[in-house]
Amino acid sequence: MKILMVCLGNICRSPLAHGIMEQMANEQGLNWEIESAGTGDWHVGEAPDRRSIRSAKNHGIDISNQVCRLFRISDFDEYDHIFVMDRSNLSDILAKARNKEDEKKVRLLLGDKIVPDPYYDDAQFEPVFEMIEVGCREIIKQLTTI
Repeated sequence: MKILMVCLGNICRSPLAHGIMEQMANEQGLNWEIESAGTGDWHVGEAPDRRSIRSAKNHGIDISNQVCRLFRISDFDEYDHIFVMDRSNLSDILAKARNKEDEKKVRLLLGDKIVPDPYYDDAQFEPVFEMIEVGCREIIKQLTTI
């Protein structure tokens, strides 16, 4: 199983989702490959935001070696599932879809809810971590009972 997590800049939410899902999958012995990407190119080549790194580290997850990259059309071919953090990310990725098969791979991480962008509020990183953690747990449950 190959999963791609997507947010706007690939420095806050999607790196957290990448790290959380990777750890959960590994703990359950799932042979899943998890990556992350952004819809905007402002931070390509950079590490995740220091606040995301710190939040993940507080929960025993190291995301410091991740490198920001931009979403590519070829990601539709490479990944089985593409989880996005908010409706803007959803519309950006769906606009790149080439067909219905591509579209079927894309959905919000939290079902019908969004993961708010914590970039402008330091206090939001921990609540965002917790939201993503709940979403990842639910996704694992859904994908392992199929």
